[in-house]
Amino acid sequence: MILHEIETASRGEIEKLQLERLQETVKRVCEKVPFYKEKFEEFGVASGDIQSIRDIIKLPFTVKSDLRNHYPFGLFAVEQKELVRVHASSGTSGKPTVVGYTKNDIKSWSEIVARAIATAGGSPGEFLHNAYGYGLFTGGLGLHFGSEELGMVTVPVSGGNTDRQIALIEDFKPTVICATPSYVLNIAERMEELGNDPRNTSLKYGVFGAEPWSEEMRRTLEDKLGIKACDIYGLSEVIGPGVSMECHEAQNGLHVAEDHFFVEVVDPKTMQPVPDGEDGELVFTSLTKEAFPVIRYRTGDIASLTRDKCSCGRTTIRMSRVKGRIDDMLIIRGVNVFPSQIEHFLLTVNEIVPHYQIHLTQKGSLLNVELHVEVDEEFYKSINGNLSHEYVSHLSNRIYCIIKNQCLVSIEVKVHKPKSIPRSEGKAVRVVDRTKESLEV
Repeated sequence: MILHEIETASRGEIEKLQLERLQETVKRVCEKVPFYKEKFEEFGVASGDIQSIRDIIKLPFTVKSDLRNHYPFGLFAVEQKELVRVHASSGTSGKPTVVGYTKNDIKSWSEIVARAIATAGGSPGEFLHNAYGYGLFTGGLGLHFGSEELGMVTVPVSGGNTDRQIALIEDFKPTVICATPSYVLNIAERMEELGNDPRNTSLKYGVFGAEPWSEEMRRTLEDKLGIKACDIYGLSEVIGPGVSMECHEAQNGLHVAEDHFFVEVVDPKTMQPVPDGEDGELVFTSLTKEAFPVIRYRTGDIASLTRDKCSCGRTTIRMSRVKGRIDDMLIIRGVNVFPSQIEHFLLTVNEIVPHYQIHLTQKGSLLNVELHVEVDEEFYKSINGNLSHEYVSHLSNRIYCIIKNQCLVSIEVKVHKPKSIPRSEGKAVRVVDRTKESLEV
């Protein structure tokens, strides 16, 4: 279902609108946000210098530390009386990043997410089960308002209490479920424990995001639940979920809401644009936000872009699924590897399930990496729960060889019984960093 004419507009029409909105945004931040006014002066650029959409490369980048250095409201472009809501990050790695919304911002965001849900297969009048967390995290409320804007019947269940989630799915019969992919997998596994077949629910589509996930995870979710699993992308600094969305028809790249965001991909070392199809760091500029506009925000996410028309009929630029984050990238004996790459090959091993953790410790000057996996419960039953030393050694070696041959890194593999690795009710914890602990011992 296509909701807005911009989704099928020509490249010329899209870029004309983007230029108009970019010029307005640049003028706005120059007048309203001292940080940007000073930054533009430092770079020798004025709002009048933006005469084509390509002139965006004249503008400076914004990074997360800029938000933290101006905590809490130093980058807002409106007075407090114009705000209607704020969201914030967890702040686990420093001060939280705080973002604000005006009434118009909430309206725009709701429309963006409504388009995203429709792109994923949602329809007015149907039920949507929203298992994203509500609160300062943008996921829950972002999907909630978008679902209502689309005209769906929204079930605001939030995260956690998995048995209740299952009961509501069985009783309310939603067609769409929204959550992190790792948590939906958790729900499906719990259904199986209760003797229910996850494929026999009313669910048809899944809107999954907030964490990197692989094609193998998609196939696992689709097989277990009998649904189309679609990727949604967004981050609070840009607006929240809905910045881009994968269509259920093609499932081949996420359509960017180009009337609201200008997207670039740059080399994270040189900061120069990279060609379409080549991986680099995603950079977003907001084009319509009033309270918290951002200019060339470096997301830290790795992906690529394509401008080919999609089989669903949309002409908007598409980004690949996120391969990983720059700060999640592991450097193992000089080789760069993302957890999602390891997941990609790990899930080709039938005897294990899509729950894993990568543990990092420090041994002297060397980074020690352990990959913890657990065996599939049905397989575990088939061997009568006998994970003998010989079998564990054989399976560990198989996984070790797969990762070494495909990712070019050597990782020690630890095989565990079913349900040994902690489950998540939100974002999955894939990397457990104990390097500081090991240095202190």
